[in-house]
Amino acid sequence: MADHRSDQKPAPAGTQGKQPGSTPAASSRADIDSFLNQVKALRPAGPRGRLIFALDATMSRQPTWDQACSLQAEMFREAAAVGGLDIQLVYYRGFGECRASSWIGDSDRLGALMSGIDCRGGQTQIARILAHALRENETGKVAVLVFVGDAMEESLDELCSRAGELGLRNVKAFMFQEGQDPICEQAFREIARLTGGAFCRFAPGAAHELAELLRAAAAYAAWRAYCSSRSQSAWSRRCKAD
Repeated sequence: MADHRSDQKPAPAGTQGKQPGSTPAASSRADIDSFLNQVKALRPAGPRGRLIFALDATMSRQPTWDQACSLQAEMFREAAAVGGLDIQLVYYRGFGECRASSWIGDSDRLGALMSGIDCRGGQTQIARILAHALRENETGKVAVLVFVGDAMEESLDELCSRAGELGLRNVKAFMFQEGQDPICEQAFREIARLTGGAFCRFAPGAAHELAELLRAAAAYAAWRAYCSSRSQSAWSRRCKAD
């Protein structure tokens, strides 16, 4: 998918698999509060942080899509309000269709891109989203993956493997679930746990909590970029000295 990134072109086909059969440990509001406390004192500076905002645009979300777009747009605005942050919009739908925008710092442009997405029938491609985040992290540090979806139709083992790789690279996944599907919740909670992120409900009533979390996630992303640049500069100075 990263090889075809643009505002228009689709990425390669995804994967499909079996459904899970075990129950992971539950996340709680304490997980979110812990993350918020960690980033409360951060003051982003220097390079812009990177946050991937990924969406499930399959047909199961159609009944609530207009309402969801409004809330998702609010999340965009909250993330952009932090400043020093570039966001990439990624979504999947239909038969193997999965697209990624370029890295964008303008929330209005991102909102316009999102408003042009309509739902199409197809299976979930969460594994592709996680793999894409891993590739993007190799070319430019990605601190946060935010995902909004309502279903999971893949191998939980595969998803956990990729989530574990993201966790090792300090890429946190914030998984927002629309609806109450227990299989989806099980997968989302486990992905969040393995990456050190958080699980949240995606619902209008939780708008304040989502906004709060997005602001913290954006601050964390910018802070990581700043720390990474400081580390690279120190390494460069050392190499020149040697």
